[in-house]
This record gives sequence, C-alpha cells and structure tokens, in this order.
Amino acid sequence: MELLQNAAPNTCFILGLQNFPERVELQDMKTVVIINSKGGSGKSTLAANLAANYALKGRNPAILDLDPQGSSMRWLQNRPDDLPVIHGIAGYEKKSTVTRSWQLQPPEGTDPLIVDTPAGLERTGLAATSRGADAILIPVMPSDIDIHAAVNCISELLLTTKSDMTQKRIGIIANRVRANTRVYGRLERFLRSLDIPLVATFRDSQNYTRSAELGIGISEMPLWQVRKDMGAWKELLSWLDSTLYDSRNVRPLPSRLGVRAVPQMVAPTAS
Repeated sequence: MELLQNAAPNTCFILGLQNFPERVELQDMKTVVIINSKGGSGKSTLAANLAANYALKGRNPAILDLDPQGSSMRWLQNRPDDLPVIHGIAGYEKKSTVTRSWQLQPPEGTDPLIVDTPAGLERTGLAATSRGADAILIPVMPSDIDIHAAVNCISELLLTTKSDMTQKRIGIIANRVRANTRVYGRLERFLRSLDIPLVATFRDSQNYTRSAELGIGISEMPLWQVRKDMGAWKELLSWLDSTLYDSRNVRPLPSRLGVRAVPQMVAPTAS
C-alpha cells in the first residue's frame, strides 16, 4: 500500500506473478483498447492498421497482443524492414524466465499503446482489459449475431466502469460494411440507438486482406488502390486525436488509488 501511495505521476503498476505491483515508468503514453467479446469482428486488423497509421505520422506505436491467436504478432513478423518500426508485445505468452510485468512493459517512448484483446471476455475480463484505457474501440460487423454480441459486450463494459467519462471515450466502428444492404440497415438502426458515437464505417474491402498478408497497413499501400478506404480512417484518427491528445479531455487516471493500470491478460471464457 505504501508503494501505491508514494507513486510518482504517470507511473504504471502491472500486477506481477505474486500479485504485488511492480513499478514501470510510462511517461505520457496513451492507451487504445480494442474490444469485442465476439471473435472475427476485426480487432486485430484494426489494431494493425491503427499502429501503421500512427507510425506513418511519426509516433512510436506498440501493439500489446493479448489474443492467443496472435494475429497482430504474425502481422508484425511479416512487416518489411524498410517501413516505420512498430513494437509488438506477445501478451498471450507465458514466460517463466521473466516477471509478467517485465514481459508486458512497452518500450520507453511508446505512444500510443494499442491493445488487441481476445474474444470471449466476460465482465471481469472486460474490466481488466479496459482499465486505464484512454480510448476504447468496439468494431461491429453487420450481422444479427454480431449485433447481438455487441449489445452484450457494450452493456457489460458500461456496467463494469459505471463512469460517464469512460462512456465518452468509447467509439463504435461499423466494420466490413456493404452499403445499401438490408443487414447494414439493421446495423445502422442499432448504432443510432446507442448513446455512443459511431466514429467510422469501414467498407468490405480486399485491401485489408492484402495488407495483412504483407505486414503493412492500408495507409502504406498506393493511394490509388486505397482511396475509397482512407476517408473512414481520417474520421477515426480525427476522433482518436481529439479523445487522446486534446488537452480539454484531460481526466483523472481511471484506476484505483489514482494510479494508472495497464490492461492485463485475462483468459477468455470457453465457448
């Protein structure tokens, strides 16, 4: 307890193997957590492309991959050496040679940290992975099953936080959308019913498949090839910049005892 009370500002505490906090300096790092309890919603694709966009802008992004499938880490392994560096942390691995806090520690100067979460999280997992987030993104696919799963995920997330400030930092992304279809109409009606902003609508595009295979973001592909996709990314990055870096949005650190928390690995519930 004394360690927590004497903590310096901008200090992160990551629970180690013995459940005692270990001190990690994070400076002014921002954290973006990508959440959806349903698998296949596009969390890893979103994490990879978000990191690529921030790297192109001259920031130092890192991806904390908590998903046992390791899709974000595989994308990073395919990334060409001549492109801006993006650090990856395989948070789903358990290493006996180092403490958990050391394994999850982002490099000095990281900003932002992008957290790719696993599917199957229930209330406890949602609380653990979203604690300390500066922004939370929820990608939703246009299908009845995905809409139902998103309703449950958003409800559980809001119940765990019980904070109006947290709700203002949640953004919904309509993912892999085909305009003017009946199912997209249902998705639109669902999103309008929420008191949470729809921050971007990504079209169903093969550009995401191609970029994933190459280890690049679509923003690193030729402009003529991705022109139709870039408008949505401009909208998303504008919302994130306002949420993360606008001084008017500065708020208390959203974790117990006033110290910042980094998302923890929580085993997904078996389906």
